[in-house]
Amino acid sequence: MADSLERMRIFSGNSNPKLARDICAHLGVHLGRANVATFSDGEIRVEIDENVRGTDVFIIQSTCPPVNTHIMELLIMIDAMKRASADRITAIIPYYGYARQDRKVAPRAPITAKLVADLITAAGARRVLSMDLHAGQIQGFFNIPVDNLFATPILLDYMKKTHQGDETVIVSPDTGGVERARAFGKRLGANLAIIDKRREGPNESQVMNIIGNVGGRRVIILDDLIDTAGTIVHAAEALLNEGAKEISACCTHPVLSGPAIERIQGSVLKELIVTDTIPLHEKAKTCSKIKVLSVAGILSEAVKRIYYNDSVSSLFI
Repeated sequence: MADSLERMRIFSGNSNPKLARDICAHLGVHLGRANVATFSDGEIRVEIDENVRGTDVFIIQSTCPPVNTHIMELLIMIDAMKRASADRITAIIPYYGYARQDRKVAPRAPITAKLVADLITAAGARRVLSMDLHAGQIQGFFNIPVDNLFATPILLDYMKKTHQGDETVIVSPDTGGVERARAFGKRLGANLAIIDKRREGPNESQVMNIIGNVGGRRVIILDDLIDTAGTIVHAAEALLNEGAKEISACCTHPVLSGPAIERIQGSVLKELIVTDTIPLHEKAKTCSKIKVLSVAGILSEAVKRIYYNDSVSSLFI
């Protein structure tokens, strides 16, 4: 371990160990020794196999499927570090589960994103580092500092090599993503289009209208996450019907649950660009249209700046 980072300790749960190893490789430190397993009845058992007293601990854990198991792993690891007298505990949550439940959408509905924030804080985290939170207000659910990074620089670097030019159009799949799409399009030198959709129920959507000119253009649909892929696939079909020449999509978080892979593979999409905030499951790895970009570089830079108490704001682009 490098002398300048001698008080840093990085640990990982079971959700995304490869990303944790990649972050450690960027920093030149070793991945901490922790045994995260289960008893025969399903209870989670955590054992920290090295001294963390007085250290700056970073726990990397995406709360991806199985979401509840990975949240409990994170909470128990935080508690273990706190009871082992770690000086500061930062929860690195590349994908924040339950983020879509960030407000009351019906009477007597919970705000589960706030509940998860309370649990993480109560467990003993002193800081949270996440990426592309589904809703910005989730930062306000915590009473501790939250750094919300964006995968935009990584996605942009790839798109500049393949999709830059006047004939490219960035498409927001809903009105909530317009600000993200506009900023992305500005840096790429591309035009903007918006899909007006009406959601019929959870994980269901119906494309209603396309605002903007996509005829004869190369189109990139930009979203923060893709779950069952219904929105993306329906959007791609609507764009093709409007005369789009070539259709790609990109997102930060590839949840890809249920029929997502079958839908993507059989869709008109040329490719789907995702990041490794969530590791691809086995079926997703077989999909020829999916390309994965790594966020290890930007996360490792944020970890280094947090450790040295330097500014992280320059990474918020």
